[in-house]
Amino acid sequence: MSENTTPSDGPSGSTPGRQGGFALRVAQRRRQLGLTHEQLATRADMAPRYLQLLEELGGDFDSVGLHRLAVALETTPRELLDDSGDGPPGQGDAVSGQALWRLSPEESRDRLGTHGVGRLALCTPDGPAIVPVNYTVLGGTVVYRTAPGTVTAAVPGGEVAFEVDQIDEARSQGWSVVVVGTIEHVTEPAAVQSLMEQSAVEPWAGGRRDLWVRINPTRVTGRIIRPA
Repeated sequence: MSENTTPSDGPSGSTPGRQGGFALRVAQRRRQLGLTHEQLATRADMAPRYLQLLEELGGDFDSVGLHRLAVALETTPRELLDDSGDGPPGQGDAVSGQALWRLSPEESRDRLGTHGVGRLALCTPDGPAIVPVNYTVLGGTVVYRTAPGTVTAAVPGGEVAFEVDQIDEARSQGWSVVVVGTIEHVTEPAAVQSLMEQSAVEPWAGGRRDLWVRINPTRVTGRIIRPA
């Protein structure tokens, strides 16, 4: 943001409605965090009076200033600019001084966490497909539930890739972990009962999904973008 300019022109390329929405979201987020103008100004390294005018009138800013303000408000530039939530992530500007690093297998496994949403990549009769699934990590394997005959049921013994990631829009940073492994259908009653007791998530898609699928990893790799 440009602190030398009175906030009156709004974000670059914005309409008056969007400008007002931006100012409102800044004010709402500051109040959610319980911050005063002075505290937010300290976090964002901006003048308190400038931020006060920004909330009242909107303002003009550059990508660096927007990133600083988003980080100070513990949110993302896109959420400050547009609260619709539509569109893919990662549309913010790149930040200088970043580098791509390779994660160790241990770091990659740590970032898989215990459960979440990942993307399953596999070959189908109609060609390659990538499908999001809710998953759980159990005993070093990736487990999810689906319905027989669906794309995500996959072919037992077939090789697939499974990807999870996290994107920090405010800092233009992020990581990605890819698990390559073979598909196993878990059908033995005792094993199914054990998975039901240990699984941390229900499929968001709903419906009846009685087939438990396990990905037995043969390779786990990861990459991260962070300051050099």
